[in-house]
Amino acid sequence: MRRSPRHHRSLLTICAVALALGLTPAAHAATATALIRINQVGYPSSLPKQAFVMSSVDEGGGSFSVVDVATQAAVFTGTVPASAGSWSSTFGFVHTLDFTAVTTPGRYEITVTGAASATSPRFRIGSEAALYKQALANALWFYQTERDGPNYIHSALRAAPAHLNDQTAKTYTTPHVNQSGHFKGDLNPIGTTIDASGGWFDAGDYLKAVETESYTTDMLLAGVRDFPTRMGAGSASSDFTAEARFGVEWLLKMWDDKTGTLFYQVGIGNGNAKTVSDHDIWRLPQADDTYGGTDPNYRYIRRRPVFRAGAAGSPVSPNLAGRDAAAFAMCFQIYRSTAPNLAARCLRAGEHIYDLADTAPSSDLLTLIPFSFYPETEWRDDLELGATELAMAVGAGGLPSGLPHTDPSFYLTKAAHWAQAYITGPGDAGDTLNLYDVSGFAHYDLYRAIEAAGDPAGLEVTRAQLLADVKKQLDGAVAQAATDPFGFGFTWAAWDTTTHGEGLSVMASEYDALTGTSTYADEAIGWLGNILGANAWGSSLIVGDGTVFPNCIHHQIANIAGHLNGTAPVLKGAAVEGPNGTTYQGVVSGMDLCPAGGTDRFGAFNGSGAKFTDDVQSFSTVEPAIDLTATSPLAFAWLSNQP
Repeated sequence: MRRSPRHHRSLLTICAVALALGLTPAAHAATATALIRINQVGYPSSLPKQAFVMSSVDEGGGSFSVVDVATQAAVFTGTVPASAGSWSSTFGFVHTLDFTAVTTPGRYEITVTGAASATSPRFRIGSEAALYKQALANALWFYQTERDGPNYIHSALRAAPAHLNDQTAKTYTTPHVNQSGHFKGDLNPIGTTIDASGGWFDAGDYLKAVETESYTTDMLLAGVRDFPTRMGAGSASSDFTAEARFGVEWLLKMWDDKTGTLFYQVGIGNGNAKTVSDHDIWRLPQADDTYGGTDPNYRYIRRRPVFRAGAAGSPVSPNLAGRDAAAFAMCFQIYRSTAPNLAARCLRAGEHIYDLADTAPSSDLLTLIPFSFYPETEWRDDLELGATELAMAVGAGGLPSGLPHTDPSFYLTKAAHWAQAYITGPGDAGDTLNLYDVSGFAHYDLYRAIEAAGDPAGLEVTRAQLLADVKKQLDGAVAQAATDPFGFGFTWAAWDTTTHGEGLSVMASEYDALTGTSTYADEAIGWLGNILGANAWGSSLIVGDGTVFPNCIHHQIANIAGHLNGTAPVLKGAAVEGPNGTTYQGVVSGMDLCPAGGTDRFGAFNGSGAKFTDDVQSFSTVEPAIDLTATSPLAFAWLSNQP
């Protein structure tokens, strides 16, 4: 289950694997092999277009052609440039093929003629909206499949509701655990029950956590608000309005606004010798309510514990307070006309939890049990985001009664303070938009909020400073990309590869929108293309987006109820961890072992310290998660160019 901090094959094997992936390597001699890697979702007509030829020999000076599949005519011909660098000892040359000049919609393939010849998989060129329509719909379907509780959505992967016992869940204090999450003795009950039903399964497991659900809900709400024709009511195929509300309603259940009490986790990942935990068994979620009959070892599978963050009215970990406040504030912004009672409840909750934020944390932030599952360290960005969204909500007017603060400048001042604290703090530009750092989005919205307020004097940060900090993060990614022959802005050999690519694409689009430029247009499409197949493995890292993607993902529902060969039903829209420096093995009883025979379909393409293993056991590379997927619809919406 998801935890995150965070020998060369013969030529015949390489060719066999490549052919199995639908690729067409060719060789002039027994030692010359070339493969072409593309963005498998396709290329927008108006945006930059790049593919990569990965070869065992130098292809520089050869020629490449973009061929119209329908007519078999070459519509563009170019010269293969010098290699951008080596990927591995097998593939010592990676060349970038630029065909931005091709803009006519259609289906194409690329052929390379040089030291080794190659033909790419077929791909589309078309309008942004047409290309990303299915990817957006896939992302929505992923979240609908991850739904827990009575309001599940029936599908080929989901046949029944799950965890109905969560409706009357017992609450507990946080146990003392070791680094792996194991605790001694038994849990300490508080003596109360809450309705903790609903929400999304966190990842391939069935835990639910405010840590990841608040971030996910923030990103989906932003998409609904900012891209109504792509992610909101204006879309017939990818309207996230109800799904974002589903996330908000669960977060409200986990916050007792009357007493000021936060509950932050449902279920336990690791137990002890007398306590079976979520990560110990492999099953469909609907089995849990009666799992093990009356066996006491399975008591926390049948009746999942809910953990309290602290006593009523006590300070709330700032990462959770900030992200929850942002979700509740955006809830008000979006639903104040269509669901006014919900919106009023949201805004009151947002202001109350923000007022309780611990602004001087002295120990680990509160994330999950154990902290090592999600070791978040930055929190100033979360407080910036929460205050920014509250400022925008309060400034929208139509406020409910009983709010502690009704002046938007109160929150704008706080947002600027925390933005400055982030910019001058120890974590500045140490990361980019993902679960562990939301400054890339917080700066974007704060810039807009300050602009809308008329650039009031006296704030601790200016729009120019916010923009400069976003640029600092993006320029760091550009520098990283210069070291990678595929031009990716994040290392391939670390955790959370996929979500970093999505987040970088979003940040690049945001920067260009704020500046009215195309400064990072190449990066916005290029980094997204990297995770959609333009990488060494020739695999999309989002299931169902493209023609080649992992079949054996570390996800119980997909593994048990889905097909394991890439054909429907699969968990469409699920963003997996992606390439990593570490892979894992470990079988859980009930797991449908995949791939059959243990064939490593991508191993021949590992290099530069990075590995990608399409094996259900390898949670470090092919486990999907709600936070990993959260920025993918935003990236697609931005590049659809229809805000």
